[in-house]
Amino acid sequence: MAISSYIDHIEQLSACHFALLLDPSAKNNKLMRFLRRAKKQTQFKHSICIFKDEPYLWKYSDHPENGLETQQISKSVAQLLVTHLQNKQYIDTNEPSYEELKAHLAKHFSNIESMFICKIEMNNAPIGFVVLSDEKKITIDTDVIEEVSELCIDLGEYIALKQSNAELKEINDDFAALTYSQTKFFQVIAHDLRAPFHGLLGFSEVLADEISTLDGDSLQRIASYLNDTAQSTYHLLENLLNWAMAEGGQFVYHPKAFCLQRSSHIVTGVLNSLAMNKKIELVDQIPDQLEVYADINMVTSILQNLVSNALKFTPTDGSGKVIIFAENDQDNVRISITDTGLGMDDQQQREIFQPKIKTSLTGTAGEKGTGLGLVLCKRFVDLNHGEITVNSKKGLGTTFEILLPNVQKEYNVKQRVEKIAV
Repeated sequence: MAISSYIDHIEQLSACHFALLLDPSAKNNKLMRFLRRAKKQTQFKHSICIFKDEPYLWKYSDHPENGLETQQISKSVAQLLVTHLQNKQYIDTNEPSYEELKAHLAKHFSNIESMFICKIEMNNAPIGFVVLSDEKKITIDTDVIEEVSELCIDLGEYIALKQSNAELKEINDDFAALTYSQTKFFQVIAHDLRAPFHGLLGFSEVLADEISTLDGDSLQRIASYLNDTAQSTYHLLENLLNWAMAEGGQFVYHPKAFCLQRSSHIVTGVLNSLAMNKKIELVDQIPDQLEVYADINMVTSILQNLVSNALKFTPTDGSGKVIIFAENDQDNVRISITDTGLGMDDQQQREIFQPKIKTSLTGTAGEKGTGLGLVLCKRFVDLNHGEITVNSKKGLGTTFEILLPNVQKEYNVKQRVEKIAV
């Protein structure tokens, strides 16, 4: 089988949701036992299961050691069966539409002389059918019909239970992953909050006990330290609150068209003093009148976290530069934040947006960081139907790129809606 055909085959099988719940590849699996019992009870030669909206049928093999046989089938066959069995559990020779349905199925299964079809339901909705057929005339009595109907009811209940278990397992796995990530975050955040508070408490104690002995320069240094520490601690707490709200679904997405410079000017205004203190050139190259269609508060938070992160890891020797740039890119606006900082290796780039940080990261001026801001950026970008990527080389700096919808995209949507309305 060619590689492309094999991949198509795997993709088709992956679409067989109900069948895969029955683990059809396992030896003597539930679906095989079901078809074998239906075949044995009715004495029909062929025993087939067709699930609604799935591209394959499953046939009990004439050579059971080979397992179940599969065959591609049009979804229209299942839809036809749904229509014919809409208000009934099964179709036998007494059904008025029996000959018509048999003729239609003969196009897919040759040489049908006799057939019996029974519906499989889950939560009172049809999900599949067992089709029993033979090349010779076979009549089944009422007791056998009831037995096959019971088999189908049992199979539907089993599938419902398996699906509930699968959904419960997925929920438990997600909860375990969320709990793990939250625990790790809180461990790092607790560590990073403890250090600045020790400084705040220490220097505030000096002010309280020794203010009369301090000269102006000493007071200025203490005041600057307290201010910087309070701002960085507040920024950490703000990120933590925003992240918790985003994870809890409490952020409401309010998109609108706005000039991107509105956000970039806020960010550069807030962070320019930090850039000057670290002797880093902070450059805003976002063009005038360049608009995006997004939530302005989330975009401002994204830019502030990325620029703050760039400043944190850019050298303080006067050669550092952080550039904010943006341009239209078809239906999107491409925003980049580039720095000449420390850079990252491949593993750091792969894990940069994942809440799995185990230790604090230290900036070029000793700043502490958890990586929480970058996780928050990814969450906000996702909420705004955008994309975020990172490109970095160790020792050569980092570029974060963001794609967000532009205004033209919004106008196109409006025009389509208006056209449909007309």
